[in-house]
Amino acid sequence: MNDDPASAAHVHAPTEHLRSLVRTVPDWPEPGVMFRDITPLLADPRAFRVLIDQFVHRYFSPRPDAVAGLDARGFVIGSVLAYELGVGFLPIRKKGKLPYTTLSETYELEYGSATMEIHTDALAPGDRVVLIDDLIATGGTMMAGRRLLERLGATVIEGAAIVDLPELGGSQRLRASGLAVYTLVDFGGH
Repeated sequence: MNDDPASAAHVHAPTEHLRSLVRTVPDWPEPGVMFRDITPLLADPRAFRVLIDQFVHRYFSPRPDAVAGLDARGFVIGSVLAYELGVGFLPIRKKGKLPYTTLSETYELEYGSATMEIHTDALAPGDRVVLIDDLIATGGTMMAGRRLLERLGATVIEGAAIVDLPELGGSQRLRASGLAVYTLVDFGGH
């Protein structure tokens, strides 16, 4: 490990720049929620490249067999990551959006429930998969995606996201369940 302060600042600079481009929208979609919007980050071509490069470097060796992205912003990051790694991309979609035979997984949200689906032929048993989304809040969506992949026989090697909202406890719950979690930036508060 390099203890040079200048090197340490250089290492943290990319993620701090990414963090600065995540827009906070207060009281959306309801009062009291601080929504973390990644669209300004995606709109900046240089920042988008840095973002994807962070994930590519992490998963380049050993490479997963596939990248699974959670509907919908996980598709943006996951498909580009899969392309850069030269592996397949697996969409995990909201119920009713996939045209072929699916497996479903229902999970609880803060105010209700939701169901995610994956095609039954999306992968081969034993495939090693990275599961990716834009952020981790309560962890429910990522946990549902993980269960779907494991029901198909995959090994989920890591759950990844741009943003972690640690106060909502999702990343902690995912780790407690045995899933390795990797995020680039975190934001206090919700």
